[in-house]
Amino acid sequence: MNWINLTDINQLTDIDQTSISQPIIIFKHSTRCSISCMVKDRFERHWPADLKTDNVFLLDLLNHRDISNEIAAKYEIEHQSPQVLVIKNKQATYVANHNGISADSTVQALS
Repeated sequence: MNWINLTDINQLTDIDQTSISQPIIIFKHSTRCSISCMVKDRFERHWPADLKTDNVFLLDLLNHRDISNEIAAKYEIEHQSPQVLVIKNKQATYVANHNGISADSTVQALS
C-alpha cells in the first residue's frame, strides 16, 4: 500500500475536492490496538496489487484524534477504530468498522 498520512485537518478540504472526480479511501487506525493492527495488515495483504493506491489515506488516531472527530462530524458517521471510509462527491458512501473491514468490499465500493 502506498499510504498517504493524514496529519493535517486541512487535508480534508483537499480530500473533498478530489472526491468529486475520484473516490478517496480513509483508513482510521489505532497503532496501540491489536485488532486495528490485525485488520490493517489483512487489508494490505488482500489489496489487489494492480490497483493504484494514490488516494488512500491513513489516519493515526492516537496522534490525530482531532482529525477523526472532524471526519465523524463532516461525514455524519460514528467514530470507530479501526474504520475505513470511501469518500465520493464529498460524502462517505461506504463505511466499515472493525472486523467488517475488507479490501474486497472496499474495492467494490470504489466503483
